[in-house]
Amino acid sequence: MVIFKIASDLHHYLQPLRIKDKQIGFVPTMGALHKGHISLIEQCKLKNTITVCSIFVNPTQFNDVKDFDKYPITIEQDILLLEEAGCDVLFLPSYQEVYPQPSDTEKKYDLGFVETVFEGAHRPGHFNGVCMVVERLLRIVQPHQLFLGQKDYQQCIVIKKLIEIMQVDISVKISSTQREANGLAMSSRNRRLNEIQLAQAATIYQSFIYIKDNLTQQNAIHLIEQAKLILLNNGFDRIDYFSFANAKTLEPIEFWDGETPLVALVAAFMGEVRLIDNMLLTN
Repeated sequence: MVIFKIASDLHHYLQPLRIKDKQIGFVPTMGALHKGHISLIEQCKLKNTITVCSIFVNPTQFNDVKDFDKYPITIEQDILLLEEAGCDVLFLPSYQEVYPQPSDTEKKYDLGFVETVFEGAHRPGHFNGVCMVVERLLRIVQPHQLFLGQKDYQQCIVIKKLIEIMQVDISVKISSTQREANGLAMSSRNRRLNEIQLAQAATIYQSFIYIKDNLTQQNAIHLIEQAKLILLNNGFDRIDYFSFANAKTLEPIEFWDGETPLVALVAAFMGEVRLIDNMLLTN
């Protein structure tokens, strides 16, 4: 695996391969890698000649400075995992390399409705920060395919919108959420949970299964209220949201018509750790 810290060096390495029509796939990350990230690397390798991963903890998408400060940094372990997975290139930039000019962190994106609900409502400016770093990384790497995990469902929709705004030909591949044996969605934030909390956090997945197994047009909203109680009775301190939404538009749904494609989304706190997850409920 080749490691680059300078964008121009990465460009000079990739450009000859691009000219030779080599397919380039890209997996952007903030490090603290786990099996979910590695599954994206593996899928990228299956569909591309060159697999590029980036590790950059992006400060512009953190609403809480304390959350940014507590984000786990495990770069040596991350490099070993990427090498074992057969990643070809790692881009490991500094803040100055991603944002060389002060104005680079001032750009505003018109993302429309999708940034006003759920994560957008509870973390103002978060998705604008995501778009800043993703646009910069995409313009540096210039991949043919971009690989994202479904766990960040709303972010996937936002990044698709960003690619439309950028008017670039990049195919977005969204992979299913990777879960622990107990159903807990794999996340770098899980490292901040103790063993008891890790077991309790799995009730998010259990609540999704409860909803999916019992979902009807008549009882949909009642199921959400029951699911909230499941979390609050199993170690969660508070819930930012637990809701149904149109799986394509993310428009919140209060009364399901039985036909609209449905996704359940949740963000809840266990202690100081905020966990998010989602499940597609209809085919």
